[in-house]
Amino acid sequence: MSSTAIIRNLGLVDYAETYATMRRFTDERAAQTVDELWFLEHPPVYTLGTNTDAAHLLETDNTPVVQTDRGGQVTWHGPGQAIVYVLIDIKRARLGIRELVGRLEQAIIATLAAFGIAASGRDGAPGVYVDGAKIASLGLRIRKYSSYHGIAVNVCNSLEPFKGINPCGYEGQAVTRTCDLGGPADVAELSERLLQELLKQLELTARSD
Repeated sequence: MSSTAIIRNLGLVDYAETYATMRRFTDERAAQTVDELWFLEHPPVYTLGTNTDAAHLLETDNTPVVQTDRGGQVTWHGPGQAIVYVLIDIKRARLGIRELVGRLEQAIIATLAAFGIAASGRDGAPGVYVDGAKIASLGLRIRKYSSYHGIAVNVCNSLEPFKGINPCGYEGQAVTRTCDLGGPADVAELSERLLQELLKQLELTARSD
């Protein structure tokens, strides 16, 4: 029988405040704490993973830059991007970190396929790609056998800010979005399908708070 998860739709929320909230949630959770999936968007922000090399920050202008404790390199978040923070007990779910990453990628790939977009993962470079262009990023942190941070899918957000960085540490990495590929131009539309695919991949059942 699958476990349950509380689904929260938070809207447009500040990155730093949300980051602090999910860290606190993870610190305070107990064995019986129900897992949660947070769907949201952020105002423009660059976030740095624990492996970020400063050389990958090219021109960030006045956009905030926030150091985080997730894995990976630098990325950008902003309105029009579908973000999901995955707050699950991986011990209870019997998932290793690599399997969790793989399942999150597969949820994104299946979501895009439902809209006629053929996408795939890439060995050694977490995330999802369409014809070599990155359409979704992925970064996690595991603490107390629990995950936080998550995934971000480009839907209708600006792609210009990615020119200010080497996305995820790759110089010249092209990026794309669903609205340019015949897919959704609305975050809510993509998120609705993405939720179903995440529940399937993570073997979770949605429940009300």
